Order: sequence, then structure tokens, then C-alpha cells
Amino acid sequence: MDVYKRPYNRNNPVICMDETPKQLIGKNKVPIPQGPGYPAKHDYEYKRNGVCNIFMVSEPLCGKRYTKVTEYKKKGDWAYL
Repeated sequence: MDVYKRPYNRNNPVICMDETPKQLIGKNKVPIPQGPGYPAKHDYEYKRNGVCNIFMVSEPLCGKRYTKVTEYKKKGDWAYL
């Protein structure tokens, strides 16, 4: 954590990289309406629409963040960032 306490240095920036896979889902059914004063009922069934991978690079001391969403997780995607 001491790295994040360093003063900002343009010639030696602190760079953080991370990635996460995410499942893409969609709704399958329309909510069932109820009577006055009762909330609508929702079914928890969903449609799977595949997956994606989110890459993020940040420079926290400068306040910058870059993201890229890809269909697959490949070595070349890390190299691109």
C-alpha cells in the first residue's frame, strides 16, 4: 500500500491492471402485474447471452482509467493494453 502513498511522478507512474469475466444475461419473462398496492412478481429465469471479459488499466495517482471489453480472454488482449 506504500506505493499508492508516493507523490505523483509523471516519469514513473503507478499503473494497475486487472481483468474480470462477466456473464451476459437477458430477461426471459415479463413481470406478472398484481392488484393495487402489491408489487409485480418477477421470475428469476434468465436467458444466457454469452460471456465477455473486461480489462481495466488505471493510473490512480493521476485519476485516469482505461477499459476494454473483449469477447474472449487472450494474451494479445493484455498486450494491447
